[in-house]
This record gives sequence, structure tokens and C-alpha cells, in this order.
Amino acid sequence: MRLIRLIPLYMALALGANAALATDAETLGPLRDGSLKRLILHSEPRPVKVVEFELEDDGGTGSLADYKGKYVLLNFWATWCAPCRKEMPQISELQAEFGGDRFEVLTLATGRNTPAGIKKFFDENGIDNLPRHQDPKQAVAREMGVIGLPITLIIDPDGNEIARLIGDAEWNSDSAKSIISALVNGES
Repeated sequence: MRLIRLIPLYMALALGANAALATDAETLGPLRDGSLKRLILHSEPRPVKVVEFELEDDGGTGSLADYKGKYVLLNFWATWCAPCRKEMPQISELQAEFGGDRFEVLTLATGRNTPAGIKKFFDENGIDNLPRHQDPKQAVAREMGVIGLPITLIIDPDGNEIARLIGDAEWNSDSAKSIISALVNGES
């Protein structure tokens, strides 16, 4: 009997969650323009497994759990990937404009990338506001279905993937900034 009384509550919660997801797609979808038209907005958040990656320079490890409570733009890249190298300064601009308590850019060099090579690339491009974390054995990339580079995911504050873009994009475009602003300011 108690279970029957709880069914309406669970239904209301489920419908409310689905309405919030629909609002994300309805709000964010029209903001996609140019290269951001390829941003795939998931109809439902996809849980992300917690897989460790190497932190820059100090030999420690980190994971997406360290970013809980923030929207995360997770960019898989490599020093040898020309499109990755092109978009990295643009991603740095997003971090400069939106980085803080509600949003963080996480860059993850996947595969064969030496710490010295990553540092050199960041120095040559004046990038000093992004992490130089690594996924040398591609464990995180494999777990997240990364099939090529670059791939960028948007993770919600609960640690779920809500969007994915395969290939490079203009991350400093008005479209990208509008999408991140809508997320960070709770407009979605």
C-alpha cells in the first residue's frame, strides 16, 4: 500500500527531470551555430565513469569527480593533432571568460604526448590558464568512447555527459559562448 502512495511522487519527479532535460535541448539547441551545429545534445544525461588521469608535472592523479558541482568542458587532444592545436587557444579563451565556481575547462592530452611537448605547445601559444593533464594509456578516452581527436564533452555538475562534439570547433565563437553562458547562468 505504501508503495502505491509513492508512485505519484516518483512519477512527478521523473516527469520533472525529463522536462528539465527537454528544456536544456530546447534552450541550447537554437544557440548552436557555425561549427557548434555539430554539438550533439543528449536527450538524457549519460553517466560518466570515474577514471583517473595523470595531473600535470606532479605525478599525481585526478578524476572527473574532482570537478563535481561544475560544468566541465572536457577536451581530448594531442600535441600532434593539427585541429587540436588550432582550437586550444580558443578553448583557453572560454576558460578566461567563464572559468570559476560554475565552469571549468579540462584538457586531457591523450596517447603519446610528452610533458615537455605539452608545456612547449602551451608556452608557444601563451596558454597559461588550462591544465596540462595526461591520459597516456588512453584509459579515460577508451572509457568515454573517444574514437578520434579532438573530441570535446560537456559534463554537468552531477558528473554526467550532456553534450559531445566530434572534431574541432570554434570554441571562442559567439555560439560557444552563448551555450556556456546559458549553462553557467542557469538559463537552460
